[in-house]
Amino acid sequence: MATSIRLSRGGSKKRPYYKIVVADSRSPRDGRFIERIGSYNPLLAKDNPERVKLDTDRAKHWLSVGAQPTDRVARFLDAAGLKERAARNNPKKAEPGDKAKERAEEKAAKLAEAEEAAKEAAAAESDATGSVKSEETAEAVADAVADEVPADTPAEDAAAIAEEVAEGGPAPAEGEEKAEG
Repeated sequence: MATSIRLSRGGSKKRPYYKIVVADSRSPRDGRFIERIGSYNPLLAKDNPERVKLDTDRAKHWLSVGAQPTDRVARFLDAAGLKERAARNNPKKAEPGDKAKERAEEKAAKLAEAEEAAKEAAAAESDATGSVKSEETAEAVADAVADEVPADTPAEDAAAIAEEVAEGGPAPAEGEEKAEG
């Protein structure tokens, strides 16, 4: 018979309490078990000694006869010094999904287009006025454009906003035309 050391849930709704049990691996989670060897209360603080209670002698016995602990119980056994548990490492866990990567690439491309449009507008302004703007001013304009331009703005609208920011005036709102004065 294949036995496992696992958790059996008790407690009321949203107030979990678990028994650490040795059970036949074919029996249901909260069903029949062979022996109860401890308890686990996740609602208590992590440093509370009452959080995990474990009969180490019985746990050693069941491990010696081949009972396999679940991942969570293996953590408890490792903390008690009964069974060594290898740490897991999943570097892809925190990596964003494919669609999130696509959205980030699109946003970066639009931002680059807006910065390029701002630099072109700054260059056109310096050619038209005859004065040469410094590189720092062009970067400041590009940063201002990046703040003003929403991520879903088309390139031609971004260029218009860039010209407005380069001139020093506010960007016109949608449906609002710039007042000539």
